[in-house]
Amino acid sequence: MKTNLKNILKLSFITLIVLSKTFSFATEVLFSPSKNIEIKLQLIDKKLYYQAKFNNEKIINNSLLGLVFQENDSLVNFKSLKIEKSEYRGSWEPVWGQSDKIVENYNEISLLVNELNGSRQLKVVFRAYDDGFAFRYKFYDNDKIVNLMEELSQFNFSKNNNCWWIWADYNTLEKLYFNTKIAKAPHVAAPFTMQTPKGNFISVYEAAIDKYSSMTILQNEKEKTNFRVNLVKWSDGVAVRVLDSLISPWRAVQLSSSAGGLMESSLILNLNEPAKEQNYSWIKPINYIGIWWEMHLGVTEWKLENNRHGATTENTKRYIDFAAKNGIDGVLIEGWNTGWEDWGKPDAFDFVTPYPDFDIYEITRYAKSKNIEIIGHHETGGDIVSYEKNLDRAFKFYKDLGIKYVKTGYAGPVNPPTEHHHGQYMVEHYNKVMRKAMEYNIILDVHEPIIPSGLARTYPNLMTFEGVRGMEWNAWSDGNPPSHTCILPFTRALAGPMDYTPGIFDIKLEKFKDKRVKWNDLDRGESSVHSTISNQIALMIILYSPMQMASDMIENYENHPAFEFIKNMPTTWNETKVLDAKIGEYVVVARRNNKKWYIAGITNEKARKINLNFDFLKDSKEYKFSLCSDGKKSHYEKRPHLYNITNGTISSNSKMQIRMAKGGGFIMIVEE
Repeated sequence: MKTNLKNILKLSFITLIVLSKTFSFATEVLFSPSKNIEIKLQLIDKKLYYQAKFNNEKIINNSLLGLVFQENDSLVNFKSLKIEKSEYRGSWEPVWGQSDKIVENYNEISLLVNELNGSRQLKVVFRAYDDGFAFRYKFYDNDKIVNLMEELSQFNFSKNNNCWWIWADYNTLEKLYFNTKIAKAPHVAAPFTMQTPKGNFISVYEAAIDKYSSMTILQNEKEKTNFRVNLVKWSDGVAVRVLDSLISPWRAVQLSSSAGGLMESSLILNLNEPAKEQNYSWIKPINYIGIWWEMHLGVTEWKLENNRHGATTENTKRYIDFAAKNGIDGVLIEGWNTGWEDWGKPDAFDFVTPYPDFDIYEITRYAKSKNIEIIGHHETGGDIVSYEKNLDRAFKFYKDLGIKYVKTGYAGPVNPPTEHHHGQYMVEHYNKVMRKAMEYNIILDVHEPIIPSGLARTYPNLMTFEGVRGMEWNAWSDGNPPSHTCILPFTRALAGPMDYTPGIFDIKLEKFKDKRVKWNDLDRGESSVHSTISNQIALMIILYSPMQMASDMIENYENHPAFEFIKNMPTTWNETKVLDAKIGEYVVVARRNNKKWYIAGITNEKARKINLNFDFLKDSKEYKFSLCSDGKKSHYEKRPHLYNITNGTISSNSKMQIRMAKGGGFIMIVEE
């Protein structure tokens, strides 16, 4: 994939102002370019509402718009407005992603409304794409502090849709999903995904979060299908505090006639600003392994105690050697720096001082000699005050060593303790780190983040995020059921890349059982990875991340035939096609990198057969394939280690049936 911004900014577009006029109005209508989406804006009893249709189905009834400032100062009653309409037709090429070209076509309407009893004005902007619509607020109060208390934006759904959701939590997104009617979803974290009675799909989330608070989606207690934006507040009760201008994130409503269409959409990226014109050739997606899973298992430790330290010079060199031998790009090292023994204390980590058994200078020299990237680690323990104080020093240290990939972590409560992980304080912190990393040519993998919002288009060094109940939960808790990863592509993954860290081969966690030491209170000694080996490899294709980890200990990969499917696995794609999907049940995806296709499927607790056709391949060509699939007796709990490897040839006219076991999956590599 191209990484030069001169290519990225080769856009073809038409921007046309259709109307700019001041007048009172009753109704205004905005259509998407293909007119499959219709948004009606109305001024009713001096209040501004919107409603929406998709594929001729009413999906959102009249929903209120407006803001509430400090001391109950509401900006909700309006008397006149200026309307501007425009359209945009273009495309752009991302630095990395699920496709090498993204179409960006939309129609836009801006409403400049005057408050009823005053001179203040509010601009409300709506955009309609063919795969969804979005709106945002722009409020200007020159040279004044603006204290926003509430955002009144509603999503008044027309039906009691079937939905997939997690409980809203102001500090974490690491939860399992429910599948209920929306009337039984009282307080939801975005993305909020649902299916209408007519079979259309809706997902609500936010894009371009900056100088604002994160939102949750809160149900009206009396009208169970009516939801509103709920902002995570500062400790003093203010939701958003800015000087001069208030620009909200986009409130995005993604729409599709199929579940797979949700996965293929680029709506969240299109709602963000393009990257600045400069050379981004230093930003490269990678696959990696690392010193990580062994600590979660309790086989080794992050801190230097009990002669069980994981991040030693010797151990790291073993991982580097394995990566160099097996087509892996990078090695993550957690626990190399001092401070883990002082977790929770102020200024525990200084981010640059290694433990005495870890020679970071020798490691970076050795990795470079093997052409292996080192992924550094900044665990903050939530101590934001300390991290910001050390930020320049920490990034400069890595840059001077030639380390350009950094995983950040924010496990634990935030310091200052009065603020939430998902409030404006942390939004501004995460964005500060993102921009500072760009200054040092550092690529980020952010754990315990706010929800991604497409800012990676503007800052392509913001490569991947956790923000999900990921693999580590399988090491020390009841774990994640197979259905969990069949829901994620249509919920959390719609917000952006996801560092789920799949690829475990020791499914039952038996190989190092005698060396494990309990360190987490959720560990009842019954942990397991609830999938088959084929499922674990397939997840590396299904759950998109441009930094993709094969997370098991390297001892479990040594001389394992199935590891051949992970070697040299690409993490950026020319095109992506969802071949078949049903939320919570199964997903089948095909991704192409140059002339090679990776086709993968996963299923939930139910075994099933998938019928594949290959009509997306070029006609009159013969292709060879390698397939790793579940064995006849595979079962995610009873016989997870069983798998079959099959080789053969196919063409665009071929058809194939593949069986997936309970909790199983498959991965197929196809090339000319």
